[in-house]
Amino acid sequence: MDLHPTYVKFYSPVNESSISTLMSAVDQRLSAGMREVVLLISTSGSSVFQGLTAYNYLKGLPISVTTHDFGSVDSIGVAMYRGGRRRLSVPQARFLMHPVSMNFSQGASYEEPKLVELVKSLRVDMENCAKVVAANTGKTPRQVMRAMVSRTTLDPDEGLKWGLVHEVRQELFPIGAEVISIP
Repeated sequence: MDLHPTYVKFYSPVNESSISTLMSAVDQRLSAGMREVVLLISTSGSSVFQGLTAYNYLKGLPISVTTHDFGSVDSIGVAMYRGGRRRLSVPQARFLMHPVSMNFSQGASYEEPKLVELVKSLRVDMENCAKVVAANTGKTPRQVMRAMVSRTTLDPDEGLKWGLVHEVRQELFPIGAEVISIP
């Protein structure tokens, strides 16, 4: 049984490959007896689907999970960061929240029913992201939605006031700690 935390550095966009690699790395360590994981995270965000999957995975782990912003946690990365039961940040970090968007390929053509479906999908994704960020912060989903629409950027001290961050500290891990990198 591993009594020391496992440190995982996630410095990547949130996409199928990076989240699959993250979950596989954690699964392997769990099999080896890991009892605590510290996810060092700096991400520009990207896929809402993958970010919410990572959040639910981290929240559902039967071990202690800490997330630590070591640069910038943007977009869906904020929801992923919320997967930590304990959330840390370096003093020079940021958290960016904005509305959910959808990209279309050039020349894409949709009929009205498909567009209605896409708008509903965007609305549900936005509501789910707001609910995740609101959970345990003292903010309501409606307040978080307003912050997202306003494209709010928080520094770590503002993150503390929001309840997003529990502690601001520079040290990421002790000397000699093993750090797994997720590219």
